Amino acid sequence: MTTLDFTNVTKKYHVRGSGTLLALDDVNFSLTSGQTIALVGQSGSGKSTIAKILTQLERATSGEILLDGKPIPRRGRGLRRYRQQVRMVFQDPFASLNPYHTIRHHLERPLRLDHVVPKDQVEDEVYSLLERVRLDPASTIDRRPHELSGGQRQRVAIARALASRPSLLIADEPVSMLDVSIRLGVLNLLADLQRESNLGVLYITHDLATARHFSDEIMVLHHGVVVERGPSDDVILNPQHEYTLALRNASPDPDKHFAGPAESASTRS
Repeated sequence: MTTLDFTNVTKKYHVRGSGTLLALDDVNFSLTSGQTIALVGQSGSGKSTIAKILTQLERATSGEILLDGKPIPRRGRGLRRYRQQVRMVFQDPFASLNPYHTIRHHLERPLRLDHVVPKDQVEDEVYSLLERVRLDPASTIDRRPHELSGGQRQRVAIARALASRPSLLIADEPVSMLDVSIRLGVLNLLADLQRESNLGVLYITHDLATARHFSDEIMVLHHGVVVERGPSDDVILNPQHEYTLALRNASPDPDKHFAGPAESASTRS
């Protein structure tokens, strides 16, 4: 089992002419293999800052990030090995895939860079990755991103994240750029992959409804502070903080999304 600890993390940005911006204030949580945590908050609450720190695209001002009890390396091979274990699915599938390269290239690259399989098995592994994300390899592998729908592109992005065989996945608003009609399919795919590979998933979203559908636990982030956390049903059905209540009341369909536990269980099955 892999455990990632986000311990007493504070992040401050220095803004020219405006002083210091406190993006995260003493945030703590742990993510383990087989667990899905939803991180919920409005734009500007600090959600994406947490994702960037976890993937070391940003550095914390203070605090620690520990992988299996050890501080994550800051550079070199150690950081590369860490990034193999903790992969990210970005919000925008239109921007995260290079339009000049084929889907084959996008999936072969991490396989070769991280030496996931022997060279003579790379193509078979690409086919396997496409099948895992419910895409037809023969009709997809030599196409370019602009030839695919938004949902297909996001599935390719998920396949690319899985190519290095990570233990933990950071999904930063993975369906917010997609048509409403295909969002549930992508979330169900992520849930299936999480169970199949025993992945730990940090699901970042502003939507409490999908957070409840997809996660074991919800953390609510407001102005860089975790104001509420707990089992998904508890946070949704019995919010303790006024900000969580405001998020819940802003749901477009509260009767559907915030039904009682028995009804919720029947709709998820």
